[in-house]
Amino acid sequence: MDGDDIGRLTYLILLGSVIAFWFFVQNRQSLGKTLQYVVIWGLLFLGVIAAVGLWSDIRQTVRPSQSVITAEGRIELPRAADGHYYLTAQVNGAPIRFLVDTGATDIFLSREDAVSAGLDLAELAFVGSAMTANGQVRTAPVRLDSIRLGGIEDRDLRAFVNEGVMRESLLGMGYLQRFSSVEIRQGALILTR
Repeated sequence: MDGDDIGRLTYLILLGSVIAFWFFVQNRQSLGKTLQYVVIWGLLFLGVIAAVGLWSDIRQTVRPSQSVITAEGRIELPRAADGHYYLTAQVNGAPIRFLVDTGATDIFLSREDAVSAGLDLAELAFVGSAMTANGQVRTAPVRLDSIRLGGIEDRDLRAFVNEGVMRESLLGMGYLQRFSSVEIRQGALILTR
């Protein structure tokens, strides 16, 4: 804990003590009922603390992760709450989260993901263009050393870095065509080699 955390904790304890003291003084005639309220509020407070502490586990339940089945050369992606399919692949050894987009022709990396994958933005030439839902954007062609999904690895792939703002990198048909089957079954996107 640093000095700011200790100061905040001291402030919260002092504030809580003042509120508790005021509450007991105001309700000293019905102390039994007051204790019931204190217990209820204490349990609610503990519940909130537990929810905050367990948020990463809860988030994985709410937002399912991909499951990779490498023995069969099959990847099964559950549909996310927003109706899209996402997967995390190792691009040049770095984990990159992609939106699987059958409407995109190629692999498009955001500027941030390109840097994570070891590409130097200063060396890129944004000479191409692409039409997106937000209009036309400039793109730079790149070669990716590798993309790995579980036990499936592809090398020397063509991709583009989008100069515009992207929430997620896109995994388009230029990559998806490497699979023998791309199907949606029972809410899951299934990619089979």
